[in-house]
Amino acid sequence: MGINSESDIEANLQIGPTDQGMVRLYVEGQGVEIPMDFTPDEAEEIASELMASAKAARAKTS
Repeated sequence: MGINSESDIEANLQIGPTDQGMVRLYVEGQGVEIPMDFTPDEAEEIASELMASAKAARAKTS
């Protein structure tokens, strides 16, 4: 499965700070729980990538 492959899998995403000073992305779906912890700098880099991707996707639909 790649970035352009569609899927019927449903999942929940939670994002928030941990008590250890990390940023956690927590994915839960179909019996799977995936906690991913990032430093604040890594989280900001991910946020920048999300914003760039949203901008590129918006340009394709306009």
